[in-house]
Formats: sequence, structure tokens, C-alpha cells
Amino acid sequence: MAATPRSDSSGLVQSVDRAAQLLGILADVGVGRVTDLAERIQTHKSTVSRLLATLEAHGLVAQDPDTAAYRLGQGVVRLAGAVPHAFDLGAASRPIAVQLARQVRETVNLVVLDGTHTMCVDQVLGNASVTTVNWLGKRSPTHLAASGKALLAAMDPVDLSSHLCDPLGGPTPASITDRSILDAHLRLVRERGWADSIDEQEAGLTSVAASIRDRDGTVVAALAVSGPSFRMSGEHLERIGRTTAAAAARISRHTGQARTAGDA
Repeated sequence: MAATPRSDSSGLVQSVDRAAQLLGILADVGVGRVTDLAERIQTHKSTVSRLLATLEAHGLVAQDPDTAAYRLGQGVVRLAGAVPHAFDLGAASRPIAVQLARQVRETVNLVVLDGTHTMCVDQVLGNASVTTVNWLGKRSPTHLAASGKALLAAMDPVDLSSHLCDPLGGPTPASITDRSILDAHLRLVRERGWADSIDEQEAGLTSVAASIRDRDGTVVAALAVSGPSFRMSGEHLERIGRTTAAAAARISRHTGQARTAGDA
């Protein structure tokens, strides 16, 4: 008879809980070695190694053969894409995202909300000579990402606060760490219909984003364009922002969202 997995006093299955912790850590930090991950969840290295091997077998993590570090695998993106919606977001957005990437020649991402972070669930690469990193499966704090700001701007104040990191922080001098400044930025997003993030997530990276609504008018995702800051600036940034907002509106209409006066 197979052994019954141990659970703690809360009723959680210990091995599953630890595996979930590992996935969450990799989502936050990007990559991690067995020793570092074991320290983070306060578990023996041999146990963590077995957990990672199991997750790797299911495609949920992948190991770099050169560094031996682990990162999230493509299986995570597949699972994220299977989250039920009232419509097939991927099918509705992909053709328009491809068209947008060709038009602006930058990377286009489809992003959903994941607690206090955003997660990229689909990506279309632009044809510019210098491209950004692979964002698939990556998570970013909502207040730093243009996609996060686009999603936050559609929320009421109570819901908005629950999707913000506490305290607000950021890796660059341009990162917004003051709530009043963030609130002012979100008011601007509501007025013009698109958000931007200039050197806030990382120096030299700029992104713009606009929200996508389902047939009930609920904001369910964001369409984002990202690229090097030296290419996305000034009037060109404004044009990409407006173009991205128009593309997001087309995706919304494909889901059954009625045309509004602003879409006309």
C-alpha cells in the first residue's frame, strides 16, 4: 500500500505545500539554485531536489544545464492559459497582438492579474533588431508594470489596495514607491486610456499597456508593448500608447464588449 502524504495541523499536504512555495519563489525571483531555494522554504536540500525533479518531470520547472539553476517551465504557462474565462482570451487576442507587434515593431504581451503581481500568459515578438526578454510566465509587481497600472486603474479603491505590495518598492530610481504619486498616475491612465512604465521595472525598459474587457465589461487582462527606452520615448511613445489602446479595444469588442463612444 502506498504511503499517505503527510499533512500538517492546517490540513495542508506538506509536499504539495512545499512544491507550491517553490513555484511561487521562482515566479518572484526568476531563477534559483537548490541550496538557495532550500533556505527560502527551510527544507533540506535533498527534499527540495526531489520536489524540483518532480516538478521538472511535469514541465512546471526547467533546469539550466550550464548553471544548474531552476526557473519556471512552459507547463506553468499552459496551466495559466487553461484558467476558465467566459471567452477564449487567447484566441480573441492573438491575431490582434500579432498585428500590433508588426505595426509597432516591439514585443507585445498579454497579461493577467495574479494577486499583487501581473503575469504574462502570451507573447508576440516584434521584428526590431533589439528585443526585450522573454516575459512568458514572468510576474511583476502591479505598481511597476504598465500592464499592472492599466489593470489597477479599472478597480475601485478598496480592490486596488488589495492588489498592491505593502510597502511599495522598486529596483530603480524611477520606480513609484509613493501611493499618492501612484494614484495620480492612475488618474492619468483613466483619462487617456493607456498606462506607461518608463525605467520603473528595470533601467532602460519602457512599456505601455491598455486594459481588455470581457462581454460583461469587466477588465480581465491587459495588452502591453515593451521595448528599450531609447526607442520608446517622446511622441513615439505616445503613438504606441494610443495604438495599443486601440488594439486592446478591438480585442474587447471581439469578446462581445459593446462599442463605446471612445472606441468610435
